[in-house]
Amino acid sequence: MEETRLKELLEQLAGGRITVEEVMDRLRVLPYEDLGFAKVDHHRTLRRGFPEVIFCERKTPEQIVQIARGIIDQGGNLLATRCSEAIFKGIARKIPRAVYHHEGRIFAVEQVSVERLGSVAIVSGGTSDQPVAEEAALTAHYLGCTIDRCYDAGVAGIHRLFSSLERIRDADVIVVVAGMEGALASVIAGIADSPVIAVPTSVGYGASFGGLSALLTMLNSCAGGVTVVNIDNGFGAGFAAAVICRKIYGGRRASGSRKRGRGGRKRSTPRRRAESKRKGKNG
Repeated sequence: MEETRLKELLEQLAGGRITVEEVMDRLRVLPYEDLGFAKVDHHRTLRRGFPEVIFCERKTPEQIVQIARGIIDQGGNLLATRCSEAIFKGIARKIPRAVYHHEGRIFAVEQVSVERLGSVAIVSGGTSDQPVAEEAALTAHYLGCTIDRCYDAGVAGIHRLFSSLERIRDADVIVVVAGMEGALASVIAGIADSPVIAVPTSVGYGASFGGLSALLTMLNSCAGGVTVVNIDNGFGAGFAAAVICRKIYGGRRASGSRKRGRGGRKRSTPRRRAESKRKGKNG
């Protein structure tokens, strides 16, 4: 159950528009709903700000549908990860409002408008890393972030990265997705002042050991400020980025302060920097 919906429920009770029994009936599924094979955590939105996310791998279509309906019935948004196209075809008719994203293997149902809090740049090393990058991008998007994608910008052709450097630096959080030797995260952390969340992928030749090579490179980054998630864990990176953005901007909103960029200052953008230079020249 979302905080907004709970507040409305309590306001209706305080105003005498509903009874205590009606409130108890609506809150009966809190803190969780026991489906037998799963306990759906309807209290998670109140604790963390985001509803429970369904991990679809090794679940049957019937199990996914029951969990999804439990979340949807509470009025919140639904996000489901690692869902193959074949599995989605089996559940699409039973969840008609679901939108499927093939490359990221994610489907979602949006019932509540999400306020965009903060920006996340998703940078991938190569096209082969893009499915994991899309998982991160879509996760952060559905959890309320503005997303800027910069794909196929690996160190083998590092000039490709520089053309998007200003956009990347403007982001509140940077998610770097790379396989092979995984050097891209260290490069970006050395030229940007935002937190960097590195995602090693299983992309690479034999000695990459299914992403272990990239994982170790990222863990041993010589540039500070790099946080590393597990191999191919785009969801974990996108979720972490959303938590950071929500903490930054949600806290400022709660304290009544004006939304600004990192460190409380207005966000510096190429347009603002150009305007500042013109004002300087004009005295």
